[in-house]
Amino acid sequence: MKNVLLYTDGACSGNPGPGGYGTILKYGDTEKEISAGYYKTTNNRMELRAIIAGLEALKKPCDVKVFSDSKYIVDAVNQGWAEKWRKNGWKRNKTEKAKNPDLWQQLLDLLADHKTEFIWVKGHAGHPENERCDRLAVKASENPTLEDK
Repeated sequence: MKNVLLYTDGACSGNPGPGGYGTILKYGDTEKEISAGYYKTTNNRMELRAIIAGLEALKKPCDVKVFSDSKYIVDAVNQGWAEKWRKNGWKRNKTEKAKNPDLWQQLLDLLADHKTEFIWVKGHAGHPENERCDRLAVKASENPTLEDK
């Protein structure tokens, strides 16, 4: 399996509001940037979409280290919360529905194709790739072209 580094970030002006995501894929000396902007979305949706976009860009199963400043997403994957929500019909508990089940479903399906490790990085703390992803996300949010559901 190829070893791939996946850096991600999401941005949103208002919550909901215009938003975007930025993704950087690294494999050896090769880098690929991916970004998109949405008219009306939330920060968590953009964080999820950033990871999904990176994983969708991979042509075959890879060993992927995912770097995200979203503690919510990193913990939901690493602690098994997202899988539990899916098994419980997208409920976090008996009364509370999980948010963004469409994107969580997509993400979990993609994770099944790869060996992944999710690593939390502190946002806006000088991490070079996280800062680049943030710039990509903000730029995409300023020129939204897509609707988000």
